[in-house]
Amino acid sequence: MSADLGSLALAMFAALCVGVSKAGFGGLSMISVVVFAEIYGARLSTGLALPLLIAADLTVYPAFRRCGSWRPVWPLLLPTAVGLLGGWFLLGKIDDVLARRIIGGVVLAMVAVQLGRRQWPQAYQEMADSRGFGLAAGVAGGFATMLANAAGPIIQLFLLSRRFGKMDLVGVGARFFLLVNLAKVPLSAKLALISPASLLENAKLLPAMWLGVWLGGKLLRRVPQRLFEWLVVIFAILAGLRLTLA
Repeated sequence: MSADLGSLALAMFAALCVGVSKAGFGGLSMISVVVFAEIYGARLSTGLALPLLIAADLTVYPAFRRCGSWRPVWPLLLPTAVGLLGGWFLLGKIDDVLARRIIGGVVLAMVAVQLGRRQWPQAYQEMADSRGFGLAAGVAGGFATMLANAAGPIIQLFLLSRRFGKMDLVGVGARFFLLVNLAKVPLSAKLALISPASLLENAKLLPAMWLGVWLGGKLLRRVPQRLFEWLVVIFAILAGLRLTLA
């Protein structure tokens, strides 16, 4: 756990990023992934961050319950469950460096697909409308969220491909991640990644996370849709490169 004021301050900054990302800027969550991994260790940080993420989901969902619906969530759940189980199995089998590079590669691949929409819009739309694209996004998202709580950019890029507006995107994302993060609790507990000490650390970080949700909500309503989409892509590129090159 954070043993000094400097580490605690960094952890609170990461918690702030969790809140801002949950309010719509999903790529920003990669900052919290990196910072938590540096402070607590990559493997232990996944379990430590999970209750914080659930608290953020429970905060964001009521605030955005009128945006989006549950309908787009259900088709993603089965492929996400496959990814979750795969990530859970690999979590104890591979080292942190390989896990980060795999996740970074997945994020960058999703960014490439998103950028391809502008270069080849017709071909892109045919692919995005296919069932296989959603299945791939669900599996990749489940895998990334189990290994490093890093599915935010993947799912946001997928939802952007379905032409969701920024407010509906946040509403659908809040519903999706609330279910997925709750499903991760028994898997993380089985790997002993959640403990009384980690829950105490969560309690210290909750105020910073709530502040982040508030700040993110304020920013979301002031950022134009086109700029919002580019910010999602830019954050995702930076996150993917950071994870791949770490």
